[in-house]
This record gives sequence, C-alpha cells and structure tokens, in this order.
Amino acid sequence: MSMMAGGPRRPPGKPKIKPPKRNDQSKSIADTWQRLAFAIKEIQNHNASKLSFEDRYAYNLVLHKNGDTLYNGVKELVTEHLHKLARENIVPAFPAGSLAVGAAGSSSTAAGSGGMDAVARGQAGETFLKALRAAWDDHTACMKKLRDVLKYMDKVYTASASVPQTWDLGLNLFRDEVVARDSDIRAQLFHTILTQIRLERDGEVINRSAVKSCVDILLELVEPSVKGALDKSVYAVDLEPHILAESTRYYEAEAQRLLETCDIPTYLRRAERRLADEEARTHHYLSFNTDAPLRRLLETHLLTAHLDTIVSNPESGLAPMLDNDSIDDLARLYRLFHRVPEGQPTLRKALKADILERGKTINAGGAGATSGPDGAATPAGDKEAPAPSGKAKGKGKAKEDAGAGAGGGGAAGTLAAALQWVQDVLDLKQKFDRILQDAFGDDKVMQTSMNEGFETFVNLNSKSPEYISLFIDENLKKGLKGKTEDEADAVLDQTITLFRFVIDKDLFEVFYKRHLARRLIQGRSVSDDAERGMLAKLKVECGVQFTQKMEGMFNDMRTSADTMKAYKSHIAKTDYAGIDLSVNVLTASYWPMTANSSPCVFPPVLIDACQSFERFYLARHSGRRVVWQPSYGTADVKVQFKAKKHELNVSTHALVVLLLFEDLPENDLLSYQDIRSATDIPENDLKRTLQSLACGKYKILLKEPRGRDIGAEDEFSFNSGFTAPLARIKIATIASKVESNDERKETREKVDEDRKHQIEACIVRIMKSRKAMNHNELVNEVTRQLAGRFAPSPQIIKKRIEALIEREYLERAEDRKSYRYLA
Repeated sequence: MSMMAGGPRRPPGKPKIKPPKRNDQSKSIADTWQRLAFAIKEIQNHNASKLSFEDRYAYNLVLHKNGDTLYNGVKELVTEHLHKLARENIVPAFPAGSLAVGAAGSSSTAAGSGGMDAVARGQAGETFLKALRAAWDDHTACMKKLRDVLKYMDKVYTASASVPQTWDLGLNLFRDEVVARDSDIRAQLFHTILTQIRLERDGEVINRSAVKSCVDILLELVEPSVKGALDKSVYAVDLEPHILAESTRYYEAEAQRLLETCDIPTYLRRAERRLADEEARTHHYLSFNTDAPLRRLLETHLLTAHLDTIVSNPESGLAPMLDNDSIDDLARLYRLFHRVPEGQPTLRKALKADILERGKTINAGGAGATSGPDGAATPAGDKEAPAPSGKAKGKGKAKEDAGAGAGGGGAAGTLAAALQWVQDVLDLKQKFDRILQDAFGDDKVMQTSMNEGFETFVNLNSKSPEYISLFIDENLKKGLKGKTEDEADAVLDQTITLFRFVIDKDLFEVFYKRHLARRLIQGRSVSDDAERGMLAKLKVECGVQFTQKMEGMFNDMRTSADTMKAYKSHIAKTDYAGIDLSVNVLTASYWPMTANSSPCVFPPVLIDACQSFERFYLARHSGRRVVWQPSYGTADVKVQFKAKKHELNVSTHALVVLLLFEDLPENDLLSYQDIRSATDIPENDLKRTLQSLACGKYKILLKEPRGRDIGAEDEFSFNSGFTAPLARIKIATIASKVESNDERKETREKVDEDRKHQIEACIVRIMKSRKAMNHNELVNEVTRQLAGRFAPSPQIIKKRIEALIEREYLERAEDRKSYRYLA
C-alpha cells in the first residue's frame, strides 16, 4: 500500500479559498491619488452611482504613510468645489441693486434696497437664501459621502496629525471659503436676513423657512477664533449682535412714534404684541438663545425707558384707566410692568399716589362740615350711675324728627358729611378691591401699596375715627333695617376694613363707646345680634382689652332688665302710686359718662319715684352709691291741650321744664332765669331743651320774643292751643351727633392724657422683663406693642421715659444711652 504525503485530500466539488490579493506595491502614489481624485470629483458632480467602492485608495495612501497627501488633496478639491458653487449658484442670486457693503449692514440697508418695493425685496431675498441653502445642501451631501470613503483616514490619520476629520473639514471650508467674515456673500446673507426680519416687523409676509434654513447653517458653523464664549457659532458671534443692534434702532424709533401717535392703552397693546411677535420669531427661525437678549431689549426700549410717561399720562395713563374701570387695560399694564425690574415699583408708587390724591379729594369734600353746638357724651366715671326714664301725667303727642329745630342744621350737616365721607371711602375701597382682583390677580405686593395709600389719606383726616364711629352708629340704628343677616354682616365687614386703616384706634374707641352708650340707653339698636357681631369683629381686630368695657355695657343692660323686673314685682306688693319708672343701672367704669350727677332739681313726683327705687336697689346691693343721670333719660308724658290730649316723648330735662307749667295759670310767663333757677339744669343743656320745646317743629312752649336762639331775657308760656294730627309725638332734644371743636379738643386732650399712662405702663412692662435696654431698642419695642391702639412718636416716648426716671422707675446706665429697671 502506498500513501501520499501532505494533508488530507480536499473533498471533490468544494471551492478552493484563495488568499486575499496582495497590494501591488509597485503602483505609484500619484496614480492612486489620481484615481481617488477622480472619484471625489464624480461624487461632487453627483455621479457616485458609477463608482466602485471596493477600491481602497484612501486606505492604501494612509497605510503607506501618505495621509498628508490625501488630506491636503481632499481639502483642495473641496475648496475648488465650494468656489464653483459660490461662483455659479450663490453670487448670481444676489438681489438686484443689493447693498452688500459689510457684514453689519446698516439700518438703511436693512430697510430697503435699490428702490424696490417690500414684496420685491422679500422675493429677491428669498431667492438668495434658497440659493445659499441649495449650495449648502449640495456641499453637505458630498461631505457625507466623502466621510464614508475616507473613514480610515479619519480613524488613523486625523487624530495623529491633529487636524479636523472629513466632516468638520467640510464645515470649516464652507465657513472660510463661502461665508468668510470679509466676503460679499456673508455681508449679503446678513443684510438679507435683517431685511427679511424688518419686512416681517413692518407687516409683510416672508418665507420663514428660507430664513430658518440659512440661520441653521450659521448655527452649525463655528468660529474657532472666539475665546471664552459658550456659543461659538457664526450666528451667535456675528449675526446675533447685528440683529440686536438693528432691533435696538427699530424699537427706539417705534416706541417714540407710538407714544406720539397713540394713547397709552393702544401703546400697551402694541408693545404686548411686539413682545409676542419677537418671541414667536426666535422660536420659528432664529435661535432660541436670542429670545432672552431680544426680550430684554424690547422691555428696555418699549417699557423701562417710558415707565413714568406711561403711568403719568394725564389723558390715557393710569389715572384715566382707573377712572374708567378699564380692567383689560389695567391688567395689560400690570403684566407688562411686571416684566421689568423697575416696573412694579413704579406702578406701586403711581397707584399709591393716585389713591392718595383721590382720598385727599374725599377729605376736602368733607372738610366744610360744621360741628354741632354741643355733644351729649361726657367722660367715664368710676361709680355706678343709673339713668332714669319715666312716665308722668301733665299738660302735653307727636313724633319730631331727630335733630329738628333750632341749632340742629349744623349738626345734621356734619353728620351727613361724616356719613358721606365714609361711604365715599368705602366706594373707593370697593373699586380698588375689584381692580386688585380682576386686573392685578390679587397680587399681595400691589395690595400692600393700595392699603398704604388708603391708610395715609384716612389718617390725614383727623376726624376719621369719629366719622367711622358715626357711620357704624347710623347703620346699627337704622341703616341695617330691611337687610338680611348676610347683607348686614357685609356692611359691618366693609366698615372694619376701613377701621384697620385708622392709626388712632384708641380715639375711635372713645367715640364708639359714646355712640354705643346712646344706642343702648335709648334702645335705638336695630339688632342686638348686629351689635354683638360688631363687637366680636372689633375684638378680633384689637383684642379682648379693647372691647372689655363695651361688653360690660351690654352686661349692665341685661342686668338692668332683671333688676327692673324685680323692682316691678316689689312695688306690686306695696301701695306705691307714683309714676311708672324704668331705670338702667350702669357701672360707671364701663360707661363714657361722669360718676357725678349733672345738676337738676327734680319735681316732687320724680323725687318720690327715684327714692322708691333707691331704697329697693340699696337694700339688694349694700355699699353702693346711686348717682342719677337725668341728661340721659327720657319720659312719656300725657299733656292736655285745648283741642285734644297728646302723649309726648321728651327728655328728662324737658319733663322737668314742662312740669313747671303744670300749675301755672294760662298765659302766664316764666322767664329763662326763672326756669334755670327752678331746675338748676346746666345752661347749655337748658338752652337745647328749651329750643326743642319752643323752637322746633312742634312748639309745646311759646317764646317771647320769637326766634330760633335762646337768650337770657327770653320768656316762655305753655302753648295750650297746640294741635297736631298725631296722638303720639316724639320731641328730640336739639343735640349734636358729632362733637364741637371745643369738645373735640377736650376729647383729644383726654386721649393724650390716657396715652401717657399707656406709654408709661408699656415702658415699665418691657423694662421689668428685660431689666436693661438701650434707648433705640426700647423706643422700637414700645412702638411695636402700642401699634394696635395708636402710633406714639419717639419724642413722646422719650418724654415718658424722662418722667419715669424722675419717679425712679428707671435709671440711666453709665453710657447714657441705656436704661436699667429699678425694682
């Protein structure tokens, strides 16, 4: 047997695998490059389908260390192709009469060219942009194919030689050869883009896609010479500054033109639309990075530069908008001003000033009100004081309007002015609350400015605490009649809103207590629930201490009702046959009246009734003192006239005067001095009483000589011939519902005196807790703690500190700037 040497035999039919064909080292480098260069040109001529990609020319050149020859050759071929594209496709598309005089262009260049109309300029620019984009698309398509062909060169050669890869090389060449900084093509491109933007701003329709396609080119090209910039694209480095510069020129002129030709609402609408247009422009065909600087530019030239002009325009600025309740315009003003840092402070300042001016006008409207001749309330005492009311039989029934008669006109006028002032302020507050909600979106900062304006002008009116109290008094007496519980509560809530603006809350407390006392004693409150609801609101605003005495007044009225029920049960068991007496027993420390009785000589019938009650009351409450307050009482008295009998409702003082005429012969006269001597009623009170009886609508007494004023020489007689259609007549005492100037001065002095004690008590409390404090800290803390009642000035606080040092509650420290508490 014979065997063949070598490997195993190949099975029949299986093809033989040949080794790869070795590169022919004899082929020249030049021949290889010539073949590759031909292939590149065919790609650039869009004949790539005729080429075979199996040839490995680039691989061979790089493999044999000829990468630089390959790289430089490709660079030269691409450059030639770009020159050809520029020469044959881009330059011929330049608009006719184009003023491509530099990269930056100019405002005139951007506005128009060669006398062409807007449509023609737009179409010519669009043609040029499309030509440039076509050249770019041609170039990038070629570079994509070359990148695939030269992939081995990018992998091996470019990294070692520190040169850009094929794709980046193509971008750089397009930047340097087609849109170079000093080239006419770049100048024309920038000029065309600026012209297209200007045309669109002027209302023309442009091809946004054409502009966007060229902007995308500039965004992809990078300027390597720029140092430190985050965005080094040609768009960001070169084009964007020109867009912003042109926009600055455009909108400076636009703002000035609009302010000269349009009213402010129209200007704001145009500005808002411009902002929206520019935002849309940056999103559609400019870079989104341009949005922020372009927006700031518009805000600067359309808003910031003209903030004061916008709000202060006398014909259509902020004040006329507020006058006309132009909610949409005010909302737009707020939105636009909110965009710029200086906008909101300017709007807040203007809004506060406008409210202040309106408030001053309201204050001036009520400044002419005159004070009534007298006030009915007196300072509080420290004892218990009942106020009597009674029914007695005598000579004289009708209802007289409150305040009617001689001397009532000034008081009524002042009351009307007070009510009108409060209503005007409430109407103004409602107006601005509606604007705050509908136009300013309930912005708390704007609300603060509004409140500051209201607080300022409310406190400019020194009578505002009294006016607000009078407004509440009128509403709680008759203003809430016919209103539902919710409506009544809404009125009181509005008043509390106004009350919050008052700094001198302690002064308001004085007036409110006086008015509350009258309502309770005279039974004039329209609703006990409304009274207590108002008291609850004041307690929430100012704390328990503020309403403590007022709650005591309500307790006194409730206790008095129980006392009178017990008294009537008591006299029912006796043989008492006097007048029907009703008494309110008031704790002197709660009520705003003196503990000493105003002098008045009661007739025997009243003395007997008063003594009967005193015996009953003191038997139940030993150690107490009863002081009668006739100036607060009323009486129902039946009076027989010639025609008929009438029942009169009069004050206790009027009853005392009428009883003087009970046994007097008809037509006999009593002089003013006789009446005064017999009754001992204080002169002012007596004059008001006689005015109500002899000079009012219903003349129960006749006065000689006739007139509306009461003089010391006047004489009075009973008017037996009095007639009236009504059986029951109310004769109100001529009295002021507001204080006279003298009484207001007296009230202010009393309040100032009370404030001294409050300031000193506050200082002692603070120092007792802190032991030692410097002057400024002590003043600030006292101001903070007393802010709920009034705003003490630093000078007053300093005087009270000095007084406490003199009385050895405090002492100065060695540094003379601090104080120490002395136990």
